[in-house]
Amino acid sequence: MIDLMLFGVFPYVAVALGVSAGLYRYGVDRYSWSSQSSQFLENRLLFWGSVPWHYAILLILLAHLLAFLTPGGWAVLTGSPGRLYLLEVAGMALGVCAVLGLALLLLRRLFQPRVVAVTSVVDWLLLASLLLQAVTGVTIAFTLRWGSVWFLHTAAPWLWSLVTLDPQVQYLAALPAVVKIHAVNAFVLVALFPFSRLVHIVSVPVTYLWRPFQVVIWYRRRSGE
Repeated sequence: MIDLMLFGVFPYVAVALGVSAGLYRYGVDRYSWSSQSSQFLENRLLFWGSVPWHYAILLILLAHLLAFLTPGGWAVLTGSPGRLYLLEVAGMALGVCAVLGLALLLLRRLFQPRVVAVTSVVDWLLLASLLLQAVTGVTIAFTLRWGSVWFLHTAAPWLWSLVTLDPQVQYLAALPAVVKIHAVNAFVLVALFPFSRLVHIVSVPVTYLWRPFQVVIWYRRRSGE
């Protein structure tokens, strides 16, 4: 019953909450759909944390997405021992970079008074959930080897069963606890999405492509004129 609730019911609840609350927030206060950057408050730790975190997590998410959407192609890619080993090493390195970058961002939130003052409860929940996701991911990479292969036979079919509205929880029920935490926490992030700074991911300024250009004219006189 617990497995059914965690892997068969909660994902739908999280997605429904994420979509409905996100649309509501966009309709009521669309200008809040931003990262609400606090870069002007403290820049150095933000740079050293944000850059490795963003680049590493984007590549990791891309690998997960490719394995999910194109399992056949991913199976061919991991069919060679050399390519599989390279993917494993790259995944471990990216995971460590993601954890270190996120840890620096968390330290910045904890010990910079000006940044703490603008950090909401949802921000703390989001950072904690992201850190849990990154740490469990690295733990899986180092302790449960060859995840690039067994992902195709466990997580991928489970996710596809959710898409087809026929959840097959047995794919995750027999896996270690760290994998279960990683899977459930992914949907916790989906549920937190509309209430957090993560909404800036989908607030792509596509209207800038056809918006009339702006002309900036300086009226201030130069010294000596």
